[in-house]
Amino acid sequence: MKSLSSWLLAAFMFMFWAFRLVIAFMAQYKQDLAGFIAFDYIIEIVLLFTTILCFILFLRRNIIGGILYLLTYGYYFGSYIITNLLFNKDLSNTYVLQNILVSAIGIGIAFFVFADLLITRVRKRDPKDKKTDWFFKNEEYDRKFDERADRNEYKNF
Repeated sequence: MKSLSSWLLAAFMFMFWAFRLVIAFMAQYKQDLAGFIAFDYIIEIVLLFTTILCFILFLRRNIIGGILYLLTYGYYFGSYIITNLLFNKDLSNTYVLQNILVSAIGIGIAFFVFADLLITRVRKRDPKDKKTDWFFKNEEYDRKFDERADRNEYKNF
């Protein structure tokens, strides 16, 4: 992980995981944290453990971790967003809206993690290094160097 964006995504993944851990802990005691709820307690626990695996795979830059992270978060949070936006007629409730916002943030983080892993894969396939490309990929420099070498008329002794 060489880029700042990758480190920031890892930090956001961990913070969102810790937030959902607190939500799951509060749901165990049948309480909510300022209106934030666990949509399904059993799936929430499975999702927390799956996220740990995805976090490790993301740190190792494995694309499978990004795909798994996007699929699990898309299924869990996406189903909540779809059911509340399509079937819930009372969207004036602030608790529903804040849970929709948290769900959208979770899906957004998962999408950006997946996109970061794809971008990293493209960078590995076609690496560009500004420190050395000026020398190795500069054909004008090679031509000038060859022309100078041809003009040198050293006598062989």
